[in-house]
Order: sequence, then structure tokens, then C-alpha cells
Amino acid sequence: MNDFILSFENNFITDNRYLYLVQGLGTTLLITLFAAILGILLGFLVAIVRSTYDKTGKLKFVNAICNVYLTVIRGTPAMVQLLIMYYVIFASTSMSKIVVAILSFGINSGAYVAEIVRSGIMSIDNGQFEAGRSLGFSYPETMYYIIMPQAFKNVLPALANEFIVLLKETSICGYIGLMDLTRGGDIIRSRTYEAFMPLIAVAIIYLILVMIMTHFVKLLERRLRSSER
Repeated sequence: MNDFILSFENNFITDNRYLYLVQGLGTTLLITLFAAILGILLGFLVAIVRSTYDKTGKLKFVNAICNVYLTVIRGTPAMVQLLIMYYVIFASTSMSKIVVAILSFGINSGAYVAEIVRSGIMSIDNGQFEAGRSLGFSYPETMYYIIMPQAFKNVLPALANEFIVLLKETSICGYIGLMDLTRGGDIIRSRTYEAFMPLIAVAIIYLILVMIMTHFVKLLERRLRSSER
């Protein structure tokens, strides 16, 4: 027991080393939040383009660009994308590492959000489109007022799970020298030469965050099910 207490003090109390985890957690949550927002905006845009092409045959060129985007992003590792973004695309700029990480993870998440949302749109019966047109709505108005609210409701739990995945993916930010939660634990390890305490602490923090998000996803799913009755 004494050894555990001494190890705990050495890893987290001495020289206020716990602050590495606190600072890293703040960075992780900041990147996750803004990357999720970017992913939603980009994903919905791509989903609308692709579903419009599937249903009307319009936007052929833009749809082709979207297909290339989806193929490249979903076909390459997130870590490689982050490294390319930092060491190649923004290598000659002084852009903040946090902004680079947000762009990288947001673009990555957008590809998966796009397919989730598109599946939601395509799951809506074509009769809904016909009903909207019979009411005098244009195609954009039908999408905005009739289709998208139903599609969003259907895919909301899947979107929430995508953001849980996004939270965990940010653990690779240390590869560009960013002080995220995982990097904070690694710095403590390098100071104390003890791997167990800092790595377990990082794992527990991630686990708690995921459990909290999972809890809210379950509440959301129950609420959506009850609203359908």
C-alpha cells in the first residue's frame, strides 16, 4: 500500500505532474468539439450532394468530387492524414497545431458522418418526396422541411457513436507534438520512468469520458423510441 501511495505521489503530486493530464484533457476535448462541428457541417453537405445525385441525377461533377473525398479519407489511416496535414500541407505555415488537428479530424469525421446521414436520407420512403412536391415544395424545400428532420432523427444515435470514436481517435495528436491527454500521460512517464500509473490514468479518463457519452446516447435512443409511440 505504501508503495502505491509513493508511486501515486511521484507520478501525479510531485511537481504538480497531474497538470499534464489536466492540460491534455482540455486540449483533447477542444479538438473533439470543434472537429465534431466541422465533421457535421462537411458530412451533411456531402450527404445532401450524394443523395441528390442518387435521386435526381443532378450535381454529377460535385458528386464525383465527393466520391473521391470519401474514398481517400475512408481508405487511409487517420494518423497518416494528420501527419500529411501537419508536415506537408501546413509545413510552411505557422498555423496552430490545434487548428491543424481540428481540420484533420474534422475532415476525417466528415467522411463517416456523410455516409451515416446519406443512409438516413435514403431510408426515407420516396412517397415523402412525392408528398412534398404535391404540396408545392421545391426539391430543396422538401429536403429541408420533410426529409432532413426525419433522416436526422433516424441517424442521431449513429452520429453520437461516431463522436465517441472521434474522441478516442484524437489520442494520436502527440505525433505532431500536440499536448493532448495521451501525450500528457507520456510526459509523466518520461519524468518518472514509470509506465503503469500515467497510462492507466489516461485509460481511465478516456473510459470515463466514453461512458458519459454512451450514457447520453442511450438516453437519446430511449427518448427517440418513446417519441415514436
